[in-house]
Amino acid sequence: MSAAKRDGGSGSAQDILERLADVLETRRGADPDSSYVARLFQRGTDAILKKVGEEATETVMAAKDGVPERIVSETADLWFHTMVLLAHFDLRPADVLAELERREGQSGLDEKAQRRALERDRARD
Repeated sequence: MSAAKRDGGSGSAQDILERLADVLETRRGADPDSSYVARLFQRGTDAILKKVGEEATETVMAAKDGVPERIVSETADLWFHTMVLLAHFDLRPADVLAELERREGQSGLDEKAQRRALERDRARD
């Protein structure tokens, strides 16, 4: 696979996500009749969550079919709608990337055990 294909083309993946986040912010106040994203923002959390769920399901179905182009296409749709969700809650890609960086080098099993312990502690309080 070429380097351009691996990193998604020009610019770093983080740059691409930040540019998309900037565009989504500009759509927040746009006319819902002329902007799909503005329409999602206007419809609120439940509409955005529904789209994320639909795109997650379509990604799973594409993976079950095993067609690489469909997997990529559906994953792009899922990431896009997840970015809308983040923007809706005033979050940025950097927030997610910081969390992934925090977890880097940590066993997934250890990380999950830590989350469970935190949840138990919160439930006791």
